[in-house]
Amino acid sequence: MTTTPNRVRWTTADLELFPDDGKRYEIIDGELLVTRAPSWSHQQLTGRVFNALDTWSQATGRGEAAVNPGVIFTDEDNVIPDVVWASTDRLELLMDKAEHLTGAPELVVEVLSPGEKNEQRDKQLKLKLYSQQGVQEYWIVDKNLRQVQVYRRDNAILTLVVTLQADDSLTSPLLTDFTCPLNRIFGQPR
Repeated sequence: MTTTPNRVRWTTADLELFPDDGKRYEIIDGELLVTRAPSWSHQQLTGRVFNALDTWSQATGRGEAAVNPGVIFTDEDNVIPDVVWASTDRLELLMDKAEHLTGAPELVVEVLSPGEKNEQRDKQLKLKLYSQQGVQEYWIVDKNLRQVQVYRRDNAILTLVVTLQADDSLTSPLLTDFTCPLNRIFGQPR
């Protein structure tokens, strides 16, 4: 019989004890993930994605977008995506009294931060978590490659359906008539 060593399992209650030091503390499957504050270009891309979703939402009244919301799926799965969008009906069901989301919004967006660990977190750990929790669509924005990977729910699993380049436009079946040219998100190459 093989035994695995006990490991510390972090919970949402533990996060309340951490300092407000500019770092991002997240928990996935009881494992603590700590990252530094995002870079300037990361924040710019995040803001541009939010702006596109927020402008569409304001015009249609079909939902709301947010930047860096706390999403508490379970006591051991507590994350801070870069951008989320939830329909008006779904948002009412997800919001707790502290205004944290307590379930899956329809759309989650992560902007990749540099480094293998960051990439693994967004492309593997968070993809799996968002898939398990019922997210309908997941966008991974890669500023270095100037592309967006779009995952959509298919048979209860988020599956890569398209990788869009900077010259393409982003659309979604979740967001009727939403179109966002990616060159607006990425800006001019440096």
